[in-house]
Amino acid sequence: MKKFILYTTILLFTLPKAADAQFETSRDSVVQLFGVVMTADSLVGVPAVSVVVKGQNRGTISNAQGVFSIVVLKGDQVEFTHVTYKPKTITIPRNLEGNQYSVVQLMVVDTVYLPATIIKPRPTAAQFARDFVNNKVPDDDYEIARKNTDATKRRILMRTVPGDGGEATRVQFNRIANKAVYNGQTPPQNIFNPAAWADFIQAWKRGDFKNKN
Repeated sequence: MKKFILYTTILLFTLPKAADAQFETSRDSVVQLFGVVMTADSLVGVPAVSVVVKGQNRGTISNAQGVFSIVVLKGDQVEFTHVTYKPKTITIPRNLEGNQYSVVQLMVVDTVYLPATIIKPRPTAAQFARDFVNNKVPDDDYEIARKNTDATKRRILMRTVPGDGGEATRVQFNRIANKAVYNGQTPPQNIFNPAAWADFIQAWKRGDFKNKN
C-alpha cells in the first residue's frame, strides 16, 4: 500500500511537467510563414497564388498584391502554384530560431502550348440545308412511347419476352379451373368453335405460324 501511494505521488508531480514540456515543444515547432509572391522578371506581385502545405489539407492564396500568410510547422514543405507560372516548393528549416519565417518567392512564367485550332468558313445555305435534312433527330419521350405501344411491337414482345412468375401462375390456375369445370365430361372441341376459327385466321394473316428462324 505504501508503494502504491509513493508511485501515485510521483505520477502526480511528473505528469504535469511532462505535459508542459510536450506542449512547449509543440508550440515551439509552430511557425508563422508570411511573405510576398512576385514575378521573377518584373518584380510585380502575383495575386491568387495557391500556397499549400504538402501532404495536408491546409493552404491559402495570395491577395491582390501577392502578400500571403499561413501557419506551418518546422520541416513542412510549402508549394506555390499558379496556372501561368511554374510551381515552386520551399522547406521550413527545422533548426529555425523563433516562430516567424518570411520569404519573397519569385515565380517564373510557364509557357503552355495549346493544340492547334482549325478555323473553317461558315457553310453555304445549300450545305446547311443538306446537313439539316440528313441530321437524325433523337426520339423524344412521346415518340418512344408511341413506338412501344404499337400493335406490331407488342406482338413481337409477346412472342420474345418470357412470362414472369405471376403470368405463369395465372396460366396454371386457368388450366386447373378449366379441368375442374369439365370434370367427368368431354371438354368442347375448338374445331367447331367459330370464334376459335376467326382467331386462327387472324393469327395466320399476321404470320404467327411462320418459321422464326
